[in-house]
Amino acid sequence: MNTHDSSREYVLITPPKEYCVYTSCYCEENIWKLCEYIKAHNQHCIQDVYAVFISNERRLIPIWKQQASHGDQPVVWDYHVILLHNWKKGESYIYDLDTVLPFPCPLSSYEEEALRSDKHLKKCYWRKFRVIPAETYLSNFASNRSHMKDEVGHWKKPPPSYPCIETTESKMNLEDFISMDAQIGWGKVYNLLEFVQHFNG
Repeated sequence: MNTHDSSREYVLITPPKEYCVYTSCYCEENIWKLCEYIKAHNQHCIQDVYAVFISNERRLIPIWKQQASHGDQPVVWDYHVILLHNWKKGESYIYDLDTVLPFPCPLSSYEEEALRSDKHLKKCYWRKFRVIPAETYLSNFASNRSHMKDEVGHWKKPPPSYPCIETTESKMNLEDFISMDAQIGWGKVYNLLEFVQHFNG
């Protein structure tokens, strides 16, 4: 007789994608809002949730299967932010509000479809990953959105409708999260292979 173990079925830890707080081109805040939701509604798993900044020294990182993609071409972002749930009962899951892949997406599928490999890329496109525990991200991230204004102060893209995220210590520290210098900022920095092996090993 076959038994069905429902405890090993993955359960969404955020609202369905269409109900998530989302502003185009503000991925760092979109993921902060997801972390905020998880802490309020699924606190039992918050210690297994991470904000993941993807960038590199040149600020040139290709990611495939993005909503902004054309055909099978990647979008080359200066940085991108996703959420990782290091699920203890099985494979880790990625929550990316800008992907056309399932939401959430198993890390192995996200690696294969969206990240692919650095092997055939020029070194200037190799991706690095700053992985920050969700509670650390909620406590320390701050952005006054100045990076989204042009030289004369006009918005490059419309900002979120809610107030800027800030802490008692800072109104703007986004650069410390985008930087892949392991000596500064929060969390731990991995290359692509290290990231996948650590969270799906």
